[in-house]
Amino acid sequence: MKTKKRVVTIILSATILILAACQSVAITNQASAATSPVPTATSGTIVEGRVEPVRYVNIAPNTSGLVSEVSNAEGDQVKAGQVIATLKGNQVQTLESARAIAAQNLTAAYDAVYDAQYALDNFDVPSEFSGMTPSQAADTTLQKLNAARADFEPYRYISEKWLKPTSLEEQTRVYKSAAKYYKSQLDDAWSYYQLAVEWLQLQSNLDGAKAQLDQAQQDYSALQDASFSENTAGIRAALANAEVRAPFAGTITNLNLKVGELASAGQPVVTVADFSSWAVKTTDLTEMDVVNVKRGRPVTVTFNAIPGVTLNGMVQSIAQNYSENLGNIVYEVTILLTDRNPAIRWGMTAEVNFGR
Repeated sequence: MKTKKRVVTIILSATILILAACQSVAITNQASAATSPVPTATSGTIVEGRVEPVRYVNIAPNTSGLVSEVSNAEGDQVKAGQVIATLKGNQVQTLESARAIAAQNLTAAYDAVYDAQYALDNFDVPSEFSGMTPSQAADTTLQKLNAARADFEPYRYISEKWLKPTSLEEQTRVYKSAAKYYKSQLDDAWSYYQLAVEWLQLQSNLDGAKAQLDQAQQDYSALQDASFSENTAGIRAALANAEVRAPFAGTITNLNLKVGELASAGQPVVTVADFSSWAVKTTDLTEMDVVNVKRGRPVTVTFNAIPGVTLNGMVQSIAQNYSENLGNIVYEVTILLTDRNPAIRWGMTAEVNFGR
């Protein structure tokens, strides 16, 4: 009996020790879980994107015309303002003809401002408009006109019900006198309103002439820009539309122009890209990931086609709008590569690692 009791005691002791050990391990695991940092949604996130130049442009002619000359080929390096192709048509003009027309338009714009200013200076502004702008004068006189019209309205037709003198003759006399007074007030209100509108029209003519002069000056200056800067490229392309020119220095990556063929307005015919810097665009970041991504965040980028190469980059921009992909809300994020590699090409697949 003593032996059996001792065995039972040993078994119970062992069981208690095992349970205590298990409880100790559980408590240790809970404490470890409580102190370990919880990774964010973007910790270690790797997404796929496509490589593209930071700056490129698809050039489309502003008017339709027949291609008369193609000066370059795909792969050629071009300078800012360099002619890539020339068009012919009834509505196209070269840089030289555009400059001549711009000079004529500038002269006409100066003349229009002179005439508008002269007309405004010779307008006699009534003393009643002192301290007002033309717009304020028009608003004020319109209000007075509406009030005068309302005052005169009861007196437009002779009616005995409006007055209560002692006799019909007295009623008529008083009524006609009041009608004459309010009609005079209405006529004066109309007169001042017409003067205010005329003043406002003269000021409007001057403002419009100055705006046209400003545009004419911009057009003229853009066409005279010897450096062919990007700031003037848009105006130059619109006015000198007989010539397809490079808006900035770069490489022709696509050229869809052949001599004798029709180039349609608005249809891209040339792509020029600046390969001096690269970006990666991805639409794989979901709404759970993008909330923890900020502009300027450093990332690393690898390429399927260039094994063993890792480049540094940073988040350049995050789209404000979203799109849907397989039921997920995703955002386009642009990564600017801060490192370079000569093997990179447009359209390569890249993997962006946002790290921890």
